[in-house]
Amino acid sequence: MLDSYCHLKEGLLGGQKTETSDPTTLEVYAKKINDYVDIARSQAEQDPLINEFIATCPPNGRVLDFGCGPGHYAEMMAVAGLRVDAIDACAEMVRYAKRVSNVATRQATFDDLDTTDLYDGIWVNFSLLHAPRSAFPTHLSAIARALKQGGVLFVSLKRDYGSARDLLGRYYTYFQLSEIECFLGDAGLSPSRHWSGSGFGLSGEHAEWLMVEAYA
Repeated sequence: MLDSYCHLKEGLLGGQKTETSDPTTLEVYAKKINDYVDIARSQAEQDPLINEFIATCPPNGRVLDFGCGPGHYAEMMAVAGLRVDAIDACAEMVRYAKRVSNVATRQATFDDLDTTDLYDGIWVNFSLLHAPRSAFPTHLSAIARALKQGGVLFVSLKRDYGSARDLLGRYYTYFQLSEIECFLGDAGLSPSRHWSGSGFGLSGEHAEWLMVEAYA
């Protein structure tokens, strides 16, 4: 089954560039920012995986929070002594995240990542899953280029099949572990550990999730 999926993905690589910022999803985050801030703060404070990410990065390393939301994770990275860049496509999220000290925060989309050999680590926490599946090869290749040799990626996604909108209208692309590992490998990244779990998000719906660690 994995071989068949990888063959399908090769066809996606040759396609035209896909618009990856879904307007409806951004509108939901803008309208629900106060609710989302509260949920995101609680999740960050209780999330042991951010500590795994920080411990994997070298002291004073440069890292990117790729889809930073209100900036709670970026703040934890900065407090730990990392040099943090943070981007998000939602203007309201960026305005809120800019309250965080010692973090370089700006509004940008996934398509705007164009650096090379810059980061020791990139944290992608339930953000890239809003991009269409056809855009994943491009985005993961950009992440691989932006990482230094040996740099680490932590990427979290919702685990399911296909794509859909939630009750609030946000667009999601879902993955199984074998699928995301296939994408990572073709981007030149080597998957290492992974974690899984389940919980409730902004829409109130229950969902399963997975987090994958990979190295450049």
